[in-house]
Order: sequence, then structure tokens, then C-alpha cells
Amino acid sequence: MLLAHKVELRPKPDQLDYFEKACGHYRHCWNHTLAWFSQQDSDGNFIFKWSKAAAYQFYMKVLRVEFPWYSEVSSVITRNAIDDLDAAFKQFFRMIRAGKKPGFPKPKKRGVKDHFSIRDSAKFDVKNKMLRIEKLKTRIDMRQPIRFGGKLKRVTISKRAGKYFASFLIDTDEYNPKDVDRQPSVGVDVGIKTLATLSNGEVFENSRLLRNNLRKLRKLQRSLSRKVRGSNGYAKAKLKIQKLHFLIARQREAILHQLSDYLTKTFDRIVIENLNVKGMMKNRKLSRAIADVGWGVLRHFIEYKAILRNCIVVIADRFFPSSKTCSNCGQVKKILTLKDRIFECDACGFVIDRDLNAAINLNNYTA
Repeated sequence: MLLAHKVELRPKPDQLDYFEKACGHYRHCWNHTLAWFSQQDSDGNFIFKWSKAAAYQFYMKVLRVEFPWYSEVSSVITRNAIDDLDAAFKQFFRMIRAGKKPGFPKPKKRGVKDHFSIRDSAKFDVKNKMLRIEKLKTRIDMRQPIRFGGKLKRVTISKRAGKYFASFLIDTDEYNPKDVDRQPSVGVDVGIKTLATLSNGEVFENSRLLRNNLRKLRKLQRSLSRKVRGSNGYAKAKLKIQKLHFLIARQREAILHQLSDYLTKTFDRIVIENLNVKGMMKNRKLSRAIADVGWGVLRHFIEYKAILRNCIVVIADRFFPSSKTCSNCGQVKKILTLKDRIFECDACGFVIDRDLNAAINLNNYTA
């Protein structure tokens, strides 16, 4: 089984310098190779036809000769730029064949999703909480040891909000959640007022992390607007905003991990809604609140953890009227607005909390 584990790194100054060079060399190789194969003649036809073999020849005979400082970092880092660019071109041609609007590979920008990968297990290793990578003399301190034992397949080092992280891909057979005495089934109704309401009556409150930090975020953004773009003060103010967004995102992920862990450990069958999150985000009055909850991330967490823990996830039909259906008699209510937080059945007079009613209907859902 292939599992990933992401760990925060604590690099020293010389290691930080290596990381910056590695990210820069990867980005430089990507951009120059893309520029070479993007050249067009007067008729708009590409001068050089893309192929991975031709790109490797360009890399070895042109880039490594013209830019000898590529050798400052492991050669696999810059070679991976060719592999990743090849994957991007394949996706581009695949979309053309499918009749879809193609997205041509774009140049990479400094400071935007900076990262590099080492996909040769001989070029790096981990001992306890120390990471070694090729052409770096000292080992890098990791904040915690790797969670799983097994063979390390690759490591991707990325930068976010001024911090570096190592994401390991591990081939392991040690994962065993040892879940026992799970309950048979549960319906999960997600919302804005509450993060999730379960059919057994449990309620998980919405933390509203972004909403609670809006005042601080606006203050930082006003400070950024007064700085001169490109100055050191601008960079420092921008980093403060990045760190705040990063903190909010990490706290939100922690909450969603806790909920998804609880559901997949406790129940054999989990029924959730197939929400059109992208469409709902177009509502300018609710888009910020919807983004602050993270419904799409929660569904992703539940689905992949269900595979690991051998439980079933059922996705209810998008047009299934879980909120409008009476969980007592099955009658569908014609009109139910967002303001109606209590469900009152017109047929049998049954009264119940709106979200709990929807969760019970989801638990009873059959495809």
C-alpha cells in the first residue's frame, strides 16, 4: 500500500540556501524547456515538436552546458522538471483529443508553489527525525518521525508561508487501524451553521476560522497596500498574510481530519450528499461561509480514509430531497427555505430539527 506522510522541516541556514537553489533550478529548467518547445513559426506552427526524448536531449546538450550551476543540486531535481513537463504536455494533448478546451503548460513563477522532488530512493534517506538528500552535507531536522515503516519511494519538498515541508511516499504494509465494534450506518448532513449533523443526533459545530480572523486579515491587507511593491517591507507584510492564511487552513484541516477519523472509525457505512460546491460558491452571499467550512475537503478525507479502514461511503443523488422529506412519514414538503431551521411536516405534523431530519433521511437512503 502506498501512503503519504507530510512532515514540517526545520532547516538550518545552509540547508535553506540549498532549498532555494533547488526550487530555483527546477523552475529555471521548466521555464527554459517550455520556452524552447513553445517557439512558433509565422504560420503559428510549433518549430520543435514536443517529445520527452527531445526534451532530455535539450536538457543535456544545451541547459546543463549553458548553465553549469545546475550541478549545485542533485541532478534528479532538474531532470524531474522534464518529467513533469512531459506529464503537462500529455494532459494538454489528451484534452485536445477529447474535444475539451486545452490548458497549455504555463511558466512557473518564483514564490508560487515553490517545490522540488527526488524520486530516486537512493538519493535520499531518513534516520529517526533526520532527512538526508544528495549534495547536502548535513542532515535536515524533521519536526516528527515518519508515521509508517516501509520503503521510501520519493520525497517532495515544498514551501508554504515561509516554511518548508517534506511529503514522503511510502510503500508500507504496516497500516492497520484495528477498528472493532463499529456501528452499522450513519447519515451525515453538512451545513454552514453546524459543520455536520449525524443521524444519531451528534452535532459537530462549525469553527468559522476565517470569519473569526477577518478583522486581523483586513488589517494586514491594509498594511500591505501601503507598502511599495518589491520592497522588503512589502515582502514582510505579504509573508504575514500568508502565515495567517496558512494557520487558518491548518486549523480547518485539523478539524476536518478529526471528523473524518471519527466517522470512518465508528461506522461501517457513511452516507453523504453530493453537493454542487462549485455552483454554490457562485452565490456571493454564501461563498465565503461555504469556503470556510471545507465541504469538498471533508468529502475527500472521508473517501480516502474509508478505503483504508474498509468501510463503505455512499454518495446520495444530488437531487435527493433530504431536507424536504419527512423522516417520519416520507412526505415531501413543497416549500422549505434556508431560514426554516425546524422541519414541520404538513402531512403528519412531525416536528424535528431540519439538519437532523436530513441526516436521518440520508441514513435511510438507498441508491
